[in-house]
Order: sequence, then structure tokens, then C-alpha cells
Amino acid sequence: MDLELIINSTHDGVIAIDRSGRITLFNRAAEDLTGRSAVEVLGRQLTKVIPTTELPRILETGIAELNVQQPLGKTTIVTSRMPILDNKREIVGAFSVFRDVSGLIELAEEITHLNEMRIMWEAIFNSTQDAISVVDEKGLQVSVNPAYSAVTGLTREEVIGRPCTVDIAAGESIHMAVLKTHHPVKGARVRVGRTAKEVIVDAAPIIVKGKLRGSVAVIKDVSEIAKLNSELRHAHQIIRKLQAKYSFDDIVGTQPVFAQALVKAKLAAGNIATVLLRGESGTGKELFAHAIHNASDRRDEKFVRINCASLNESLLESELFGYEDGAFTGARKGGRTGLFEEADGGTLFLDEIGVMSPDTQARLLRVVQENEVRRVGGTRPITVNVRVIAATNLDIEAAVAAGRFREDLYYRINVLPIEIPALREHLQDLPLLVDHIIKKINTEYGRAISTISPAALRRLSEYPWPGNVRELENILRQATINLSFYETVIGETHLPELGFHGGPRRAVRNALPPPAQGEYLPRLKTILERAEAEHITAALELHKGRRGDTARALGISLRSLEYKLKQHGIRPRSCKELRQ
Repeated sequence: MDLELIINSTHDGVIAIDRSGRITLFNRAAEDLTGRSAVEVLGRQLTKVIPTTELPRILETGIAELNVQQPLGKTTIVTSRMPILDNKREIVGAFSVFRDVSGLIELAEEITHLNEMRIMWEAIFNSTQDAISVVDEKGLQVSVNPAYSAVTGLTREEVIGRPCTVDIAAGESIHMAVLKTHHPVKGARVRVGRTAKEVIVDAAPIIVKGKLRGSVAVIKDVSEIAKLNSELRHAHQIIRKLQAKYSFDDIVGTQPVFAQALVKAKLAAGNIATVLLRGESGTGKELFAHAIHNASDRRDEKFVRINCASLNESLLESELFGYEDGAFTGARKGGRTGLFEEADGGTLFLDEIGVMSPDTQARLLRVVQENEVRRVGGTRPITVNVRVIAATNLDIEAAVAAGRFREDLYYRINVLPIEIPALREHLQDLPLLVDHIIKKINTEYGRAISTISPAALRRLSEYPWPGNVRELENILRQATINLSFYETVIGETHLPELGFHGGPRRAVRNALPPPAQGEYLPRLKTILERAEAEHITAALELHKGRRGDTARALGISLRSLEYKLKQHGIRPRSCKELRQ
């Protein structure tokens, strides 16, 4: 058979040159790949025809180069270059065999992309908290995720390749119902696994190019749903929806720094601007919120309060904005109105607003900005008329700078900011506050305490009160318990030890001696932050690193404690070491 015919029939390009680098062979595949005809190039220098060629190098080295990738015009080729030797093993020429691999590269990239997608979907499939079971068109189990094994108690090896009825303890297989009808099934109750656990199953057919290829089911543990419902009920107990019961008459203080806050609060009561109450924990922010509402023209409408730090993100959203029927598993039939709707015409007090998640902040911004609320799972906007009073003990400007709080929401709620001073900033009001709290305790406890001794009052005046008025009230309540029923004067001996068992709070006063002349004096905020960090650390030590007990002892929520641990750089591992 003619050698030229064979060479022209191959799909690989073939080019040969003589000892001087002139083209002696140029087959049809080479014509197609280069776009040049053999008649045009035969006898010409190869470097003139293909400037990027490396074939002449073989004439010099005599060394073959195999499967080398190189560009050729707008495409990419893989070429093998070899010398042509005569009977004396001398180089008389060279030739190259090459082919276009750009299509193969694209295919390889596509396969790599598909493989990456497969790995990603497998990761999602295996990490989801919902139990998932997949069967083929014959009803044989082909895939289950780890959550499936956790719910049913059956391992992957026990079910793969077996009929979909293998996990059914009571009831009909939902997979079989889907395969028979080609229609999805929702909310079916069956019992599965070794312990006949009750579950709710949603299943749907897998249709590929119009053909039924199997069924996929999502299985939810009924006990988990019951747990979520329990959490919702608990959340309703945490949230207090009430009519405001305090007025400005209940707010005690005459010192200028405190009186200024009181004047601004009374000004706020006269308009509908959003109010941001700022101050340390225990300064009376909620008391101010009640008073502002009671002095406003909305006094006859609802005053609704929610502590944003008491609930996780999903519960907080459903409580604030409500939800539609079927918005999530366990949702109340018919849906539920949110607190914004319930407070329509009145006031909504958002305590500890600084700990809201970014997603919840975005939804809150829409309500404040547009006076519209959209329920979770809903699309219809609901117009509301709500006066918002927010409160925080955080440095909210720092939170904005750090990206933890939305800047646009900050400007919306900071229309009328009121800074409530810490008790140590107006200690001259201490006698008035003590007298006011004693009267309150007398009413609650049925006591007849008339006053506090000068020595006891002097001791209270020397204390820095990091817990503010809330801590003062706690101390006076403890002192009342220490009084016999017939005693009417709180003496110094009746007072409990001030501070956290005499620990960090007392140490704070002595931690920084008065600065010498010219020395740097730390800012008050720095001292307070240091005191708070020391106090929290001491509380953790006392409770062996148990955060729940620590939060209760400090009188704050667990979520607030977690935030403060992060804020002050108190590492969780320090708590673990305490337990070792």
C-alpha cells in the first residue's frame, strides 16, 4: 500500500524536514491544523511557515521529544519530535507528529468541574441535619446520609441495595407510594428503625428526561419537632408583652448628668422618633422605655417588650415578624402574627438590640424604614404603625466599625439617643435611690424598714457599683433578708459583702493607684472594661467554667455572656482548663 496514502489518512498531523530545515512532508491533517496547503509550504523553511516550531532543534540535538504541549495559532497541540537517521546513524532530517488537544483539555476541565460539583453535593448531602434516603426506580436503597443513620439506627451497609421497606417498622413505605403514583407525598407519619421511632416523611419522585428514575425522601424526627415546639413555648414565656407600668415618677435622680438624660427622655415622649437608650447593664434602660411610652400619646396602646439576646436567630425572627402557615416544620397552623403586628399603634421595646444577627438587622431596617413587615415564609407586606424604642449596653459605634452592626440601621435607630449614666457617675443620688428602693421592698416584702444607717450608707457610697442600680437593689434586698422582722434600720452589719464575693470588684478600686504628676491616666471606659473582664473571669472561675451558671450569677443572658467573652478576649479554653 502507498506510504503517502497511509500518512494522509491519519488524523495526526505529520511534518518532516531535511537537514537544512526545509519541509519535505506535510500531510492533510497538518494542512487542516495549520490552515496551510502542502503545495504552498513544501520546500520552504519550516520556521518561515510555523514561527513557533521547535522541530529544528532536533536537527541539532538528535534527541527525541515526546508528548510536548505547545500553542499552534489559536489552538493547542501535543507533539512528538524525532530525528531521521540514515544507515550510518547520522541525522538527515527530523519529523513531528502532532494533534489538536484543545477539545480534550476542555473535556478534562468539564470532567474536573463535574467532579468538584459531585464532591460539593456529597458534602452537602452528608452534612445536612435532615435525614435523607434515595431509592432507584425499582425501590432499592441507593444512598442515605449520616443523619438517616442517626434517626433510624440503621447503618449505610444495612440498607444500601436492599428494598426501601427495610427501615419501616410500622406503616407503608412512602418511597413505594411515590414510585407507584409518580407524585410527591408530604407529611406522612411512619415508624422507622429498630426502635420504631415516629417520623414525618416528605418524598418526591426523581424525574430525569421525562423518565422516573427513583424517589428521594426527607425524614424528620417527631421528637425533634416536639423539642422545637417546647423551645417556642419557652420563648413565649421569656417574651413579656405588657402595658407599661412605670412612669417618670418612678425614675429617681437629680444630679445634672442624670437630669440631662431625664430631660431628653421627656422630650422623646412628645414625638414619635425612634429612641436609642444607651448605658451599662443595670442603669434602668427598661424603666426609661416604660416611662417614655406612658408619657406619650400612645399610652393607651400596647407596650410590647422583647429581649433580643434571649432567643436564637430563627426564634427571634419568627417572634418579631410572625410567620405564615407552613413556613417551617412545627409552625402553628394558620401562621402567627409577630410582635410588630401586635404592637401596631403602640410601642415596641427592643432590649439588647446590639446582639441581633445581620440578617435580622436587615429585616428590622425594612420595618423601621418602610413601616412594613413581611412574615417569615410570606410575600405580602403588612403595614404597621409602631414606635420603636431600642436599648443596648454595647459600644454600638465600634460594632458598626467592626461590621457587626449595619450602619444604615444605626442611623435609623439613633435618631434620638439617650445616654443613661452609670450609678458611679451620679453617686450623690445614692440616698434618694436607697430611700426609693426601700419603699419598694417594703411593699413587696410586707416590711416596715424606715431608713439606712449613716455607716451603711457611707459604705455603699465608697463602692463603684459596676452593676449599677440593679446591683444596688440586689444588695438592699439581701440586707432586708438579713434584718430580723422587728428591725427597721439597715445597718452596716446587715449589708452583704460588696462585689463578687469581695473579688475583682473590690480589687478594681485598688488596681490603679493615683497617677503621679505627668503620668498617663487611663480613660474611664478602659477602667470599666477592665473591671468587667476581671469580674467575668472571676465568675467563670467560681463556677468551674460552666457558662450557663456564670450567666445566671451575673444576671445576664448566655448570649450576652458569649458576646462579652469574645469582646474581652476571654478564651473558651481557659474555661476548660478550670474544669481539669
